[in-house]
Amino acid sequence: MRAELRELKLPADKDKDKAKKDLYEQTLAAFELAAKAFRRDDCQKASELFEGFIEKYPGERELVDRARIYLAICRDKGKKDTIPLKEFEDFYELGVYRMNQGEFDEALKLFQKAQDKEPDSGKILYLIGKVHLKLGQPEKFFENLKSAVQKDKFVGVLAQNDPELEDVKDEKKFKIITKFA
Repeated sequence: MRAELRELKLPADKDKDKAKKDLYEQTLAAFELAAKAFRRDDCQKASELFEGFIEKYPGERELVDRARIYLAICRDKGKKDTIPLKEFEDFYELGVYRMNQGEFDEALKLFQKAQDKEPDSGKILYLIGKVHLKLGQPEKFFENLKSAVQKDKFVGVLAQNDPELEDVKDEKKFKIITKFA
């Protein structure tokens, strides 16, 4: 008789397991949808999805904790450029930050605004060149490096000692441009 009861419970247990598995897959799918929006840098959409996720799946502690972290990052991203940029140093420093974050297009825009403030700054031309190099535009890098060294000989010394430029230091153009520094 007990064996018969076990056999009767098996289908119900399988249904419960399947329901749990289905719910977990839905949970993962909802989290992944929000994470994709986050990776696309669509913080408004990601915030909405993470908030909905936290509300709908409060029992999934690990994923809810991650969702809260991503949500906090999204909220911080909305605040990060609220400082008014007015002076050369404002554009310069934020440009360096963006470049270090791998946000090369944004860094380039900021460096160009800094250059508008101080057109004779060799260091800005140098940084603009470095961004172009990171964007896979070596010719623009060399053009900017040449202009930078013409404006400020110290930039040539800086370039010769910059570990980020190891890939171009052996090139003839680089040696010619920085030779007289």
